[in-house]
Amino acid sequence: MNGIEKGFNANHLKLLAIVAMTVDHIADLLFPGFPAKPLPVLLHIIGRLTAPIMWFFLCEGFFYTKNIKKYLIRMFCFAAISHFAYCFAFGIPYLPYSTGNIFNQTSVIWALAWALAALYIIHGKHNLKQWQRYAMLALICLISFSADWSCIAVMAVIAMYSNRGSLSKQMRAMMMWVLIYAVVSFFFVNKAYGIITLFAFLVYFPLRYYNGQKGKAGWMKWLFYVYYPAHLVVIGIFRLVMYGNLPLLF
Repeated sequence: MNGIEKGFNANHLKLLAIVAMTVDHIADLLFPGFPAKPLPVLLHIIGRLTAPIMWFFLCEGFFYTKNIKKYLIRMFCFAAISHFAYCFAFGIPYLPYSTGNIFNQTSVIWALAWALAALYIIHGKHNLKQWQRYAMLALICLISFSADWSCIAVMAVIAMYSNRGSLSKQMRAMMMWVLIYAVVSFFFVNKAYGIITLFAFLVYFPLRYYNGQKGKAGWMKWLFYVYYPAHLVVIGIFRLVMYGNLPLLF
């Protein structure tokens, strides 16, 4: 085995994200309302690995894609499907803001799709002027505000891509936005959630062993697109069986 093959390839890290996400959502199911108790806290800390891995590979996907249009279409279709699965899973109304709540109205995939659009606007090849780029970025932040991780996911992706090539700089830039999200969550959503959010820094340790390789299992590219909405539907079914039609999230 040569040096470049050592460590984790993209498939390994995406599988880690899937496992961490599943653990996180099982914690939501078994311990609704994000209680500050040892077991759910531990499970949610594991879950903090998921979003940063997704952000990292969205940056990689944008850098390597040969067709940004197809990539964008795929992400927005994925976001539309995931919205209904996410709302069903956690007992959230399908129409955002219909209950007066402004947070967690749709899945993180909505924010990721807009983050990809933002990458193209800020770093893509086009004739937009700088003020137009940042005006559109502000609009994207407003549109993605209702998602899980809110517009912080968009800004974290932009910050990580701007520092691509240096994992330590990517992590510092990412954690600046995660800190903002944690502070807002602590004061306006849930104190335990705000503190646990900061454990996103743990993603540095698996990412530092990323070897830059895709991995041989080509089907892994599509696994997340299928698994994400599918596992949410299963969570939703268990929610109905265990609690009736009651929401799981705070």
